[in-house]
Amino acid sequence: MKFVPHAYQQYSIKYILSHPKAALFLDCGLGKTVITLTAIFDLVLDSFQIRKVLVIAPLRVARDTWPAEIEKWDHLKGLTYSVAVGSEAERTAALKETADVYLINRENVPWLIEESGLPFDYDMVVVDELSSFKSHQAKRFKSLLKVRSKVKRIVGLTGTPAANGLMDLWAEFRLLDLGKRLGRFIGNYRSTYFIPDKRNQQMVFSYKPKPGAEEAIYRQISDITISMKNTDYLKLTPLVMNEIPVRLSAEEWQHYQTLKDEMVLSLKGKEIDAVSAAALSNKLLQMANGAVYDETGSDTQIHDRKLDSLEDIIEAANGKPVLVAYWFKHDIERICKRFPAERLDSADSIKRWNAGKIPVAAIHPASAGHGLNLQAGGCSLVWFGLTWSLELYQQTNARLWRQGQKETVVVHHIIAKATIDEDVMAALVKKEVGQTALLRAVKARIGEG
Repeated sequence: MKFVPHAYQQYSIKYILSHPKAALFLDCGLGKTVITLTAIFDLVLDSFQIRKVLVIAPLRVARDTWPAEIEKWDHLKGLTYSVAVGSEAERTAALKETADVYLINRENVPWLIEESGLPFDYDMVVVDELSSFKSHQAKRFKSLLKVRSKVKRIVGLTGTPAANGLMDLWAEFRLLDLGKRLGRFIGNYRSTYFIPDKRNQQMVFSYKPKPGAEEAIYRQISDITISMKNTDYLKLTPLVMNEIPVRLSAEEWQHYQTLKDEMVLSLKGKEIDAVSAAALSNKLLQMANGAVYDETGSDTQIHDRKLDSLEDIIEAANGKPVLVAYWFKHDIERICKRFPAERLDSADSIKRWNAGKIPVAAIHPASAGHGLNLQAGGCSLVWFGLTWSLELYQQTNARLWRQGQKETVVVHHIIAKATIDEDVMAALVKKEVGQTALLRAVKARIGEG
């Protein structure tokens, strides 16, 4: 296929070429893969500035999306690649092949650097989904940082750079510029730009930016960072957000409240207990959805309010396909028991969904987050159970609301009233506002020099 780049794509390609360290915060559907590959082709096969490129990406994106894009475009002909996923033997063999671009999933970065015994001789690294390196305590971050000084060029790609707040940015930019802009140590970054927010005596649970800190952080990173929203550059169909409230009965709500207040509940002869605040949050989300796990791992059903609401949505769709996002295993089990639902967990199921052959499909946000094109199969998404993660929430919505979608996309949220569902929904809105401010601050201004 012939690649005729849009103006914003030309701008992005030039940005990568002119910035040895570059952060591109690009929304879904803007073509970040072909943009990056076009720049790689120039650097490797035209200007000969780069010899060997390592692309780090989510598993399915590394295995399927990047190879498909290389094969798809005429102008990339001659660019060779090797996919290093699978067993250790398969990965090793792939990395020993002669190629221009090596593709590996992010989980295997520590293996590549610490255990494989292979030389790390890549002079360019692309981190697809830079946000997956936001934790400075993660093995993948520590491993990549060890070899970062060997790399001449690095590109970080993501649409959700600070899904949980500006603290996420430190590790991401520590990899990109070795600490030049936000400092070499997380402690200094924290003390410079943040003050304690939620705390219990000496234990600090969260931080909030100092007055003026947000703008200062944006200024620090702006010389190597651009952001682009798909709504600015693509003609996307309308997106409708819909909240559908369900109410628990007095008895159901009393069970919920008892667990919330006492962190323990006797229900149908079973003991439900929460040993920590995080465990309690998890249990309350389960109860809001209609079932809860006990200490043995078996689930106890509490209500069918969300299933009833989902039935109304499916009926109103009148035969049009519906995609359901679930979180807990008992969610999908109860959904499949009630409806002819099928999980989208294989290449074949995704193909049949896009062909319109699956009336009710279920998907887990953690597996749907990146790289799946589902827009051909339908335009209705139902959040049966919510996630605290803005990144997974936005990325899952973007499976349907993206370039190529021909109809208005409706995202339904089934919210159990007076439960933790309302807190999660409010948190997602608040996080989105914070991230939007960041993206606006580093927005690409095409045609301004």
